[in-house]
Amino acid sequence: MTAEPELLRERAAAALTAARVRTAGLTDAVTETELTAQHSPLMSPLVWDLAHIGNMEELWLLRNVAGRESMHPEIDPLYDAFEHPRAERPKLPLLSPEEARRYAAEVRGRVFDLLERTPLEGTALLDGGYVFGMIAQHEQQHDETMLITHQLRQGAPVLAAPDPDPPQGPPRAAEVLVPAGPFTMGTSAEPWSLDNERPAHVREVEAFWIDTVPVTNAAYQQFMADGGYREERWWEAAGWAEIRRHGIEAPLFWHREGGTWLRRRFGVTEPVPGDEPVLHVSWYEADAYARWAGRRLPTEAEWEKAARHDPAAGRSTRYPWGDADPTPAHANLGQRHLRPARAGAYPDGASPLGVRQLIGDVWEWTASDFLPYPGFRAFPYREYSEVFFGPEHKVLRGGSFAVDPVACRGTFRNWDLPVRRQIFSGFRTARGAVPAGSAGQA
Repeated sequence: MTAEPELLRERAAAALTAARVRTAGLTDAVTETELTAQHSPLMSPLVWDLAHIGNMEELWLLRNVAGRESMHPEIDPLYDAFEHPRAERPKLPLLSPEEARRYAAEVRGRVFDLLERTPLEGTALLDGGYVFGMIAQHEQQHDETMLITHQLRQGAPVLAAPDPDPPQGPPRAAEVLVPAGPFTMGTSAEPWSLDNERPAHVREVEAFWIDTVPVTNAAYQQFMADGGYREERWWEAAGWAEIRRHGIEAPLFWHREGGTWLRRRFGVTEPVPGDEPVLHVSWYEADAYARWAGRRLPTEAEWEKAARHDPAAGRSTRYPWGDADPTPAHANLGQRHLRPARAGAYPDGASPLGVRQLIGDVWEWTASDFLPYPGFRAFPYREYSEVFFGPEHKVLRGGSFAVDPVACRGTFRNWDLPVRRQIFSGFRTARGAVPAGSAGQA
């Protein structure tokens, strides 16, 4: 056997193992009662996610690849994400925590046997180990979902992690000019890229300025203090209706005591740190802030050009820092920390133009609707991306501290409804470039 298939097997096994270790940490941290409880109508019970992870793995690896019969056909409808809304899932006859753990473990044991003997070539599902990578990414995405559930959960802290290191060498400029011109958006080469990232295609982008770092809590508090939540003129009509209907006046999990803004973070109440990227804001809130600041949200193409285009090399890289996989020096990923790093962190992860923290820390809302790229082809199933295309969903980019590197790259696309606030979302702003000679760099 050649070395390349063995390296692919090692990569797939490592990705699957890392995901399962994280899944176990998130589910073992709470009691069985809390595993089966619904901590928010926006989220599933944690035990549903656990069994769904095993069910998805069985479906694609044991049934589609190995051709085996369903292990428990009676549970398939229970763990079909499109069959039952999240709010209804606690009423279903779900597997108990013990049954869910046993099921997921049995599936994984069979999958490792399959990985050892399956040629990683010959079909689109197997080439490059794609289907194994897809399942590892799926589990990590549900781990992020379960971490969101932990944030929504009431009660004493059950998760712990060290704080990120303070920034080394703060950026010299508040914004960076991205020059006009074409760049390659998306990918046709990344072996585990998902269907909505494909295919690579050329986009022409006008020159624009983009924030060097994400908008911070301190900056966002200026918007709040200036009456941002009380001035209809900054808001899209649907966003204004949303904040009025729900009495929203601050990011989710914030509350005020005297003259101090506090936040709840995984069971800990603490003062809002001014130098961290703002977190848990909706698209409507991000858009309103940008308008108040005399700016706008970057389009998805602008964001990706800022993150991937290397003007000197004349090509798009996998990440802002180049083609190498992320390390802890590049970005805040993988739940190593339970918070964003301070704005200006990770200089080693900066783009060639000097834009920082494009990967990790907070998902960044963009101005763009979630739409297919030219030449898009749904693979391996329509429900991953295609059914979500349209103006109802806005694109987020860059990942967050809750995202594993296997499910985060310069081409990775996330999407959600513009009202969503429980996700680990923040933003940065942009503006069009002024005519040459009329203004200097900020």
